[in-house]
Amino acid sequence: MGSLPLDASSIRPLDPEAFAGNSHDVVDFLAEYYRDVDKYPVRAADLEPGRLRKLLPEVAPEHGEPLEEVLEDVRRDILPGLTHWQSPSFFAYFPMNASAAGFAGEMLSVGLNVVPFLWAASPAAAELETVVVDWMGKLLGLPSRLLFSGGGGGVLQGSTCEAVVCTLTAARDRALARLGHEAILRLVVYASDQTHATFQKGARIVGIPPSNFRVIPTSADTGYGLPAGAVREAVERDAAAGLVPLYLCATVGTTGLGAVDPVRELGEVARRYSMWLHVDAAYAGSAAVCPEFRGYLGGAELADSVSMNPHKWFLTNNDCCCLWVATPRDLTAALSTDPEYLRNVGTTTGTPAAIDYKDWQISLSRRFRAIKLWVVLRRYGAAGLRAHIRRHVTAAKWFERAVAADQRFEVVVPRRFSLVCFRLRAVNDDVNRELLSAVNESGRAFMTHFVVDGKFVIRLAVGGAMTEMQHVMDAWDLLQGKADEVLQRYYQL
Repeated sequence: MGSLPLDASSIRPLDPEAFAGNSHDVVDFLAEYYRDVDKYPVRAADLEPGRLRKLLPEVAPEHGEPLEEVLEDVRRDILPGLTHWQSPSFFAYFPMNASAAGFAGEMLSVGLNVVPFLWAASPAAAELETVVVDWMGKLLGLPSRLLFSGGGGGVLQGSTCEAVVCTLTAARDRALARLGHEAILRLVVYASDQTHATFQKGARIVGIPPSNFRVIPTSADTGYGLPAGAVREAVERDAAAGLVPLYLCATVGTTGLGAVDPVRELGEVARRYSMWLHVDAAYAGSAAVCPEFRGYLGGAELADSVSMNPHKWFLTNNDCCCLWVATPRDLTAALSTDPEYLRNVGTTTGTPAAIDYKDWQISLSRRFRAIKLWVVLRRYGAAGLRAHIRRHVTAAKWFERAVAADQRFEVVVPRRFSLVCFRLRAVNDDVNRELLSAVNESGRAFMTHFVVDGKFVIRLAVGGAMTEMQHVMDAWDLLQGKADEVLQRYYQL
């Protein structure tokens, strides 16, 4: 039975019967979408900005409409204008995982719709978060000092960007408490030329002068990892000039190339110069659920903070970012507020103390992300999540071998996880750009690029929840066919 137009005088937004009916309709719609998602162009290539505004009315409706009409508009107007991130042939950026368990957890989160910014505002939600971040830390082999059970602690943020701003703020305030607030102009942040741009953005947000952000070059000799010796030299130059080394970022699985920084060596530099060390494992941290990949996080015991995103490659629907800190008081001292209207009246003090997660993040309000991640962990278990990661790594290995076996192509950097970076060899960048455009315009796959050492590089990131080996093989067939076309044009010029 379909839903009826809503009578404004008798609206009941959470009527249980209407809620159940509407929810079934949406689930059926999404199930149909997932069955047919590979029939859509992964990325619509012929769209121009402003298309949707022309299709939709100028103003919102005066009266409510049946959900069937809304969903039909989604099917007709919205879906054709999407890039289909859950397509099994989506290989761009990094994956944005979804799963039945993640969706079920998200439904519980938005359905219960609690706001656990204070322990008292939803005690079970706050406590579940402390349990889940410890579970995750143990699954990834993180040192106990980053877990609640070992004196540290964790929080679920919406993104790495939020985690970066929070940790930069904590590092800044820890330093300024010692140096005085006027010293902010002397604070220096260090990263590599492969570090995600969000760190430069975060540094600007917390008041670090752009001239005090050090971008240290990497090279093929170090696998594009950040060399500890170069960091040490930069730090010593800055210290000699009267500046204050503040914060160092080490990345495990960089966005452009999947490079890995030497966490332990960088940690030793950070410790020697009293810098905050943050380990950004947004993408590749998920792989540490498999013992064979945990070595890349070796040295995390020297870190002040570590972050990774289960919404990338851990079957957890967006958004969900785990942030662990070794000294929670550094974070809460920088981010806490204590207005009268937010005090936990009646909360007993004791051990363990109640966690008020408002003091672990930028915003006050927050989502019940813990139940989503909890459902994923309960539903798939560590064994299922390891199989998920290994399936994609196996497919990426196959693709890397296929590229290396074709003399027209070259693998630009050795693959470490499920990202393969490659290009047509012995031709200029314009030809590689044309190849990528031809692949994406076909609608049969979607990939993105990077530029390293002046070379235009095509990235294929395997990791979609629906991506199987056959989809990777099909992508290679597509690339070979398009390479034939663009090379034929190139050599005819």
